[in-house]
Amino acid sequence: MKQTACLLTLFLAILANVSPTAWPETPKKNAFEIKNGVNISHWLSQNGQRGERRKAYFTRTDVEFIAGLGYDHIRFPIDEEQMFTEGGGKEPEAFALLHDALGWCEEFQLRAVVDLHILRSHHFNAEEKPLFTDSKAQEQFYECWRKLSEELSKYSVDNVAYETMNEPVADDPEIWNAIVNRCVEAIRELEPERTIVMGSNRWQSYSTVKDLRVPENDPNILISFHYYEPFLLTHYKASWTHTRDLAVPVHYPGQLIADADMASAGSHARAGRAVFNIDVMEGHFMQVIEAAKKYNLKLYCGEYGCINDAPHADKIRWYKDMHTLFERHGIARSNWDYKGGFGILRNGEPQTEMINAILGVVNK
Repeated sequence: MKQTACLLTLFLAILANVSPTAWPETPKKNAFEIKNGVNISHWLSQNGQRGERRKAYFTRTDVEFIAGLGYDHIRFPIDEEQMFTEGGGKEPEAFALLHDALGWCEEFQLRAVVDLHILRSHHFNAEEKPLFTDSKAQEQFYECWRKLSEELSKYSVDNVAYETMNEPVADDPEIWNAIVNRCVEAIRELEPERTIVMGSNRWQSYSTVKDLRVPENDPNILISFHYYEPFLLTHYKASWTHTRDLAVPVHYPGQLIADADMASAGSHARAGRAVFNIDVMEGHFMQVIEAAKKYNLKLYCGEYGCINDAPHADKIRWYKDMHTLFERHGIARSNWDYKGGFGILRNGEPQTEMINAILGVVNK
């Protein structure tokens, strides 16, 4: 008994001298709240320009314009090859541009999502993706985020979020789950309360969110998916896709290709017989919503959009239905994109009807 009492006294003495901060705690929920955003594509991602041309592509005036439309945040895709040298050094010009943009967002009271879009070891459309097979490539991915955190941690967790990587495409979702969760751990070691956006495997499809494994008891996670359905409409005649040779119009809502046009639809006839409307799309959304319920986390559709060359009236109807669904289910979103091939600006001119459909503005 005497020995037991001594051990108990020693334990209590040790306990009394342990700092409360040494015990693991559930991170506090920050105030990063978003609803409607736009992607700034082909600036710090998928862009071969450097110097003054890149600098002029996106400026303070653009941020002021976006804020004036009623958006509340901007998603900034950035590529490893733009931000870092092959040796891992930071590219001063690219980081200066990113800091400028985040500063403008603060000035105009916009929040921001910094999205590591393309890695040297992973491009969503590449056949070879060393990220999933090479441990050195994986460590380089984590190191990118350590360095990004070093640069960006000065921004309030209430204003800036990090998206681990865009549209992973692994053969097995568990391969991506292991990598993305390790990435989150690396960020959490440095920033325990930063909002982190996690996307599912296979191009962040709505149908694969059910396979995403998310850290438990972390309130500062957003589960992300992308939505470009129906593809025949959203990527109508897109030069980099199989729809490039589509010779007939597509329609929304209803059957995508009219029966009268089937004979000329070629290889697209089968997909063209599909019927799409708000109810079909809501069924897709419900798959995402049900998958996220177990984590009690909010959803973010980080990309959705319809290409400029899609039939105009059908495109506008699609955007209106998308807005209805986002509002109905409380899903934050960011349309693709600002002034690229899906842009709300076209040849420098605002696409007012499209913008109003995206933002739910009536009679403006």
